[in-house]
Amino acid sequence: MLYTSSTAINAASGGWELRFDPLFTGRRGYAFPCDAQGQVDMDGLSERALQNYLYARAMMGRETSWPRVQSLMH
Repeated sequence: MLYTSSTAINAASGGWELRFDPLFTGRRGYAFPCDAQGQVDMDGLSERALQNYLYARAMMGRETSWPRVQSLMH
């Protein structure tokens, strides 16, 4: 599974990410830093990460799953 992620921001996120898994094999998933409730600081994303975030949200149920919050501290 391939993921587009904003790893540079993950350290400042408090250890949480919002993940949009791909619905189809071989497709890309998306992961974004967020708080424990799944809130993404859109102003803190790079332009490319923001475009990917908006795309992932728009494609929920079509190309990506509904998002889930995941702790980065396993």
